[in-house]
Parts: sequence; structure tokens; C-alpha cells
Amino acid sequence: MTIENPLGHHTTYASTYDASLLFPIKRTQSRDKLGLHGHMPFRGNDRWTAYEVSWLDTTGKPQVRVAEFMIDSLSPNIIESKSFKLYLNSFNQTVFTCEREVKSALLADLSAAAGAFVAVDLYSLNVYLCNGAQSLLVAEPIGQCIDDLTVNVSHYQPAPQLLAVSSTEIVDEVLFSHLLKTNCPVTDQPDWATVFIEYSGSQINHESLLAYIISFREHQDFHENSVERLYCDLQQYCQPDSLAVYARYTRRGGLDINPLRTSYLEGKSVLEANTLRTIRQ
Repeated sequence: MTIENPLGHHTTYASTYDASLLFPIKRTQSRDKLGLHGHMPFRGNDRWTAYEVSWLDTTGKPQVRVAEFMIDSLSPNIIESKSFKLYLNSFNQTVFTCEREVKSALLADLSAAAGAFVAVDLYSLNVYLCNGAQSLLVAEPIGQCIDDLTVNVSHYQPAPQLLAVSSTEIVDEVLFSHLLKTNCPVTDQPDWATVFIEYSGSQINHESLLAYIISFREHQDFHENSVERLYCDLQQYCQPDSLAVYARYTRRGGLDINPLRTSYLEGKSVLEANTLRTIRQ
């Protein structure tokens, strides 16, 4: 009996610039399932970091950068991550006259795919330059890690009924866990993240929060949609006065995706002001 090797299936990579590779997905597909219609209960953004951006200059010499893309959470579409990677790869053997031309192409194509303006920043790998990648350095997480708490775990699909408040005392906390894992709905590959919860309100029971985060372990959804589910469940079951959920996902294919959803007024959220990378990124 011959067993087919499931590894190494060929993926076609475009060798020249091709904006048509981008594949948008309507946010309503997931939000409808969460009962989110019309005005959203949060604002936020999806911060993408691309570590493998390259093109050729007019002499044929490769240029490399790290890029950041910021997509508003109110944009009509998310961009499917593999299509994003294939699109970026199409720059690799394409000649551009200058970095400004590359940035203009990225801005136009990504904004068209998202259906809204997408901010684009390109960083030199030399962190000491004025446009270098010093803003992308790894930093210690903000807040209190809850991973060492003792919990009994039996749910591996989202179980919001696990969530509880421990007292009516009003607190301001930032909690985080490295144990968030979801799975890609396209490839079923695991997606790993550190998730941060910032809130003001009745104190959330830390053990129940950890068990709830772990319950996403077999959940299939895109990064952006998973964060919105986390936000909506916490809002419904714990009813904080203010809430922010921020996930820093590890990279796949040279891309990491970091969605933030918040009800805090602009400038009031600790998480929104501190967006440095985590150790696994």
C-alpha cells in the first residue's frame, strides 16, 4: 500500500507584482454570528507586521524592509493572510524605482482590498536609523500573567459560561495569558497568541478567565474574529464599564496579526498605547 506524503504540496508563488492575489473577506460573515449589526460595541484596529518584504531596485539589487500595516476594525473586509503573503511575495522579483513607489502600491492595493484606508510603514532593519525598526523591539508584557493559576480544564471550544466576576469591587486591571490558541479555518493550522485583557469594573475571576481563554484551543476562526468573540463574551458575562482585548499572534509565513478591540476613549487604554512585540514574535 502506498501512502501519499501529505507534505510538500506545491504552492505557486507569483514572481512579479500582482495585486489581484489579495483575497478580502467580509467582516459581517463573523459578526452576524455574534449578533453584531450596525453600530459596533468597540473600536480598534488590526496591526499586521510583515518581516519578509523585499523588492529589486533599478540596479537589480534586492531591498529588504519590515513593514507594519494598520487596518481599522470598521473596514468592511479583513484580508485573508495567505493571500496577503502571496501578494507580498510578488514584490520579490519586481523592480521599483524607490521605496516611495513600493509604499504607494501597498497603500493603494491594501486599502482597496480592505475597503478602507490602510496605513503603511516600512522600516529599515537598522534600528538606529530614524526610520529603523526600534519601534518593533520585543518588550516585557504589560499587566499580570494568569497562566500559573490552578484550573481544571474540560472545555476546548469557546465556553463563555465559564466567565464570572469574583466581587463587585471596582478595579482597573490588565491581565494576560500566553495560552490562547485558535486554528485557521482555511488550513486548520494552529495559531498561537498572547492575549491581553484590560478592563475597569467588577473584578473578573482570574481562574474563570484563564479557563475561558484555554477553551478556544480547538476553535476555528480568523484572528480578528476570535478577538471579537473574546470581547463580546467578556462584555456580556462580566459587564465591565470599559474593556480592551488585544491579541499578539505569532507569525506564520512571515506575518503576524495583532487585533485590538476596545471601548476605552482614545488615549485612555494602556494596551492601545503600548504595542511592542512579545517574546514569541
